[in-house]
Amino acid sequence: MNQEVDYKSIITIEAGKRGGKPCIRNMRITVYDILNWLASGMSRTEILADFPELTDSDITAVLRFASDRESKATVVAQ
Repeated sequence: MNQEVDYKSIITIEAGKRGGKPCIRNMRITVYDILNWLASGMSRTEILADFPELTDSDITAVLRFASDRESKATVVAQ
């Protein structure tokens, strides 16, 4: 895994694309798409083979983005 990836240069958000969801490098592939593929058991190699426009750094950026977002999540006690 590339430890030097800055997700802020890879993850893009555009109001008119995919409902404003975070995407990879202005493409229509969302952070959610990649997380869902990984969660369903696809490997990085399989994702990259199915979507050759993606790079390994894109997948690392998604994981870093998700980690950063989760670290900022607020827990509301009931």
